[in-house]
Amino acid sequence: MSEGRWSDLTTRVFSAAVLVALGAVEVWLGGLWFEAFIAVACAIMTWELVRMVDPQRGGVALQLAILTGIAVVLSYHLPPLYKLPFLLAPALVGAGQIKQNRGVFVAFAIWIAASGLGFITIRENMGFGWMVWLIAVVVATDVAGYFVGKSLGGPKFWPKVSPKKTWSGTAGGWAAAALVGAAFAYHANFGVVFVLVSVLTSMASQMGDIVESATKRRMGVKDSSALIPGHGGFLDRFDGMMGAALFVLIAGLFYTPGVM
Repeated sequence: MSEGRWSDLTTRVFSAAVLVALGAVEVWLGGLWFEAFIAVACAIMTWELVRMVDPQRGGVALQLAILTGIAVVLSYHLPPLYKLPFLLAPALVGAGQIKQNRGVFVAFAIWIAASGLGFITIRENMGFGWMVWLIAVVVATDVAGYFVGKSLGGPKFWPKVSPKKTWSGTAGGWAAAALVGAAFAYHANFGVVFVLVSVLTSMASQMGDIVESATKRRMGVKDSSALIPGHGGFLDRFDGMMGAALFVLIAGLFYTPGVM
């Protein structure tokens, strides 16, 4: 085993353990505690986004971060007619302030806000079990992808976008998500189709990671920030979760196996 290949493992594991513990408490508490947690996470991701696409706009980054956090929470509590305007507010306000890479900012700002609303909706409307399943699928995908990819290596999944990702790690993530889906399907008596839903959620998580990786390469940065040792920034850590959350919301329109 190459020491260099696993040199960041200790730091990654410690940071992940702290995040998992904090996230677990917030998910268990639900309500305003969870909403505040998501608002802060979305605010930080927006701050990272602005600093990534237009580094000279430090003051604007903080303002848009605060606006995003407020918009995410309010959009959940407001009537449907007012949800979309509030979700779009950070992107629209930022479009008038950001001088570089404006299109990238607008797309990501909408994604961050919509995902924030998605997290809150899944936890508060669909239930605790669904949020636990979503987190379990994404974490299993990420952990299995890391270890399988590091161990087996092999052909790169998309070298121009994400040079470190391999087909072996990608497939390992799918397999891990299938196992998570099977466990939850057995517990909740959902049926085999739920295993496929879990794998598709895993794929959505990976696509979220790829989109963020492609954006970082375009911006010429390695990480969105250095706030999380061993992982980079909040965007680096939660990009997959955001992709999965949006997929679950869309899939829920067509497939609703029950409440967990």
